[in-house]
Amino acid sequence: MAAKTKLFTLLGDYPNTLALKRGEIRSELIDLEFANIKVANTGFKPLVRDAKFDLAELAIVTYLQAKTYGKPYILLPAPVVARSQHHTLAYNRERGHLAPADLIGKRVGVRAYSVTTGVWVRGILQEQFGVDIDKIRWVTFEDPHVAEYSDPPTVERAPSSKNMVQMLIDGELDAAVVGDKLPDPRLEVLIPDFERAARAWAEKHGAPINHMAVIRTELSRTRPDIVRETFRTLEESRDVAARNGDKSAAQLQFGIEANRVALEKIIDIATRQKLIPRKWRVEELFDDVTRALA
Repeated sequence: MAAKTKLFTLLGDYPNTLALKRGEIRSELIDLEFANIKVANTGFKPLVRDAKFDLAELAIVTYLQAKTYGKPYILLPAPVVARSQHHTLAYNRERGHLAPADLIGKRVGVRAYSVTTGVWVRGILQEQFGVDIDKIRWVTFEDPHVAEYSDPPTVERAPSSKNMVQMLIDGELDAAVVGDKLPDPRLEVLIPDFERAARAWAEKHGAPINHMAVIRTELSRTRPDIVRETFRTLEESRDVAARNGDKSAAQLQFGIEANRVALEKIIDIATRQKLIPRKWRVEELFDDVTRALA
């Protein structure tokens, strides 16, 4: 039997990845060596700056920027994380009520200006609520993952000693993109009736994609069999979780057509926010091998 190809892999612990990470999915072609990184997004910078991994999950906006600057990875039509984003923008209710229209002229924190959740939130504010996002004072706390990209001059960097949630509690920020769970009981989701708004968005644009799988471009050029096998194992791991009743896994649809609407939307939003210089066609995000995966 030929030796398996070992792939150094960045992949978080999600219901849809656990069967693969636990070794329950067998392969005759590949052996995945998982990086000891608990929070996957902390590995995105070494991925796009140092090409550290062979296979990885990657935030979709980071991938769009990585492709812009010729990083050696190609996209697989395999979402790893996709969720609504409306609940991630919060404010401190003890400092008075805020609605989307009230954000004009306000200071809003976000981990990094190019972070995918923040990009989705700005797009939602602009498209669904008519907010002029250029009149919001965005405050960031980290560099972009892709070193070649620079934040717009209107974006303010918080002092290194500052913590975003604490600034929100103290009133130094009016609102912030805090992520999937509210980190303090004083915080409240800013978008009114956010669950209904999220359903309306998903019906029109698909569920917002956070992370998708990427693989080294060279592997796709020289070993398409490995790329196809990688896709199979990711899909099978997703299927295991879906059969076990996990709703988030069941909602992850593999293949280009299943994700086309959401990809078109994030490309459009990223272009309008000047995170990428031109609007990629969905097909351009893939190569001949990954484009054929269904």
